[in-house]
Amino acid sequence: MKKRYVKLQTNIPGPKSLEILERRKQYVPKGISNNSHAFVNRADGALVEDVDGNTFIDFAGAIGTINVGHSHPHVTNALQEQISQFIHTGFNVMMYESYINLAERLCRLAPGDFAKKAAFFNSGAEAVENAVKMARKYTKRQGIISFTRGFHGRTLMTMTMTSKVKPYKLGFGPFAPEVYKAPYPYVYRRPNGMTEQQYTDMIIEQFEQFLLAEVAPETVAAVVMEPVQGEGGFIVPDIRFVQRVREICTQYGILFVADEIQTGFFRTGKYFAIDHFEVVPDLITISKSMGAGVPISGVIGKAEIMDAADVGEIGGTYAGSPLGCRAALAVLDIIEMENLNDRARLLGNRVIEKMEELSYRFDFIGDVRGLGAMCAMEVVTDKITKKPDKQAVSQIVKEAERLGLLLLSAGLYGNVIRILMPITITDDQLEEGLQILEEAVEAVYQNHPAVSARR
Repeated sequence: MKKRYVKLQTNIPGPKSLEILERRKQYVPKGISNNSHAFVNRADGALVEDVDGNTFIDFAGAIGTINVGHSHPHVTNALQEQISQFIHTGFNVMMYESYINLAERLCRLAPGDFAKKAAFFNSGAEAVENAVKMARKYTKRQGIISFTRGFHGRTLMTMTMTSKVKPYKLGFGPFAPEVYKAPYPYVYRRPNGMTEQQYTDMIIEQFEQFLLAEVAPETVAAVVMEPVQGEGGFIVPDIRFVQRVREICTQYGILFVADEIQTGFFRTGKYFAIDHFEVVPDLITISKSMGAGVPISGVIGKAEIMDAADVGEIGGTYAGSPLGCRAALAVLDIIEMENLNDRARLLGNRVIEKMEELSYRFDFIGDVRGLGAMCAMEVVTDKITKKPDKQAVSQIVKEAERLGLLLLSAGLYGNVIRILMPITITDDQLEEGLQILEEAVEAVYQNHPAVSARR
């Protein structure tokens, strides 16, 4: 008999979590969302235990932050060693070698046969902000193009670049100027009767027209693109679209910035997802799984662009902290030691296979898609109208947690279930998690309006 990893001793949330939850309501703003109302006690690998002793399988991965798993020993050992030496000096006050070591390794790994440099910061949004600063400084232009459904952060600039109004933008304006939203392909929602190739041709044409109707390309500093849209619903573009955007950028002297905050660090089976599209960006932004949970982010790019900013014009008090640098170096070691790029591809194949099985059984699953271990399924009221069903997804996420699986939703309509389990998850843990996902989907499906209407 196989070992069961999920262990549920109380209702979710349990009594201890409920007690802390009351204090959370009293002292923490409601604007900070919580996917679960349980509180963690410890986490290891792909397992999370709450304060009531319930153990969950983690398919959320701290929103893509824990690709090497929770509390990997190689990371914790590196952090303990660093803490015993010093915690922080501020790289702009007294430097430390780990920053240089990390920059060197990442520059060697990043695509492009040219001299590169790397700078480190605190969060994904901060990395994108600094990529914008560098692009503007280098090109002496102001315009920034992002894409419909894109997500880049919650600061003023990155919130402006982000596409979803609720909950990220409503009431928080005015926004930063000179930011433009271009069309991004969404194959599942292409017009009826149109082939995928015809649809890609249409989106490419729309992008070209965008540079005539919305903004002159000669005024654009950078195009910032997620190789796979994360919060937007794990939407994978056609390779021809990405390559055409790169060609246009080259033609007009626009910098191509790959936002790899969620896609980077082997989530898609490569160190950087942009490598799947055979495109070399000018700048790459990274964060999330870069530090295995320790806050750190970065920008990697052409040396001449990275050097456009003068002394003191980029940086920050905690930017590229020693703890973050040591954690990121440990992550790079783990990827190599455990062949995690290969593992990500294998896991992704299994998850897609399972999701496709579910789509055959349950006709409210309209689409299954992904790249490597960045996988998702889109839930709709029916496969003909493709009307998004956010409520069903919310119910599936709640039911999965009740059964011991941590899940996340995504998408402009909130109707996508995304899978971001640690790549270090064991085969048995993965299969148990997929079985719980199936049970949660089935439970919600049985009460779905479309099913009830057929009875």
